[in-house]
Amino acid sequence: MLRAGMLLVATPTLLDPNFAGTVVLLLDVDEEGVLGVVLNRPSPVPVGEVLAGWSDTLTEPGVVFQGGPVGRDSALAIGRLRDPAEAPVGFRPIVDGLGLVDLDTPPELVGGDLAGLRVYAGYAGWGAGQLDGEIEEGAWYTVPGEPRDAFRDDTQAMVRDVLRRQPGELAWHATRPLDPVMN
Repeated sequence: MLRAGMLLVATPTLLDPNFAGTVVLLLDVDEEGVLGVVLNRPSPVPVGEVLAGWSDTLTEPGVVFQGGPVGRDSALAIGRLRDPAEAPVGFRPIVDGLGLVDLDTPPELVGGDLAGLRVYAGYAGWGAGQLDGEIEEGAWYTVPGEPRDAFRDDTQAMVRDVLRRQPGELAWHATRPLDPVMN
């Protein structure tokens, strides 16, 4: 059963350029659908160029990440609290100290409470039942997420590392080449 905080890891059969080779953090799962952000697609655009005031709070690299194909002209921020028991104004908890940060909140009201912050342009969204169908077709591995996943320095090795820590046969997929013909 899908829930906020889980990860979707694209399988080699997922060829959609919006999602091939990605890891998606699920932010909201309900009867109307699923919303998440792609964690491993940094852009070259520094956050400071588009959102003044948030640069001091960012986790490196301090760039805008490509969160997904929906709403690319809007920004969404994921934060990690220093103390999960103390959620500041402008922070909506998701799971395990992770949450959405309202970028309209003055940074000085939120920034000191955050151990990390990433900004995403766009998001990934699926209507009711749509993602379930993609999972059944074999497009995604569904795995538990860890709070540190959203703030990794090395996003290129993310797929491999997330799969490697999984139990059983799923960990074997960490060594599979992106192109199965290359095996």
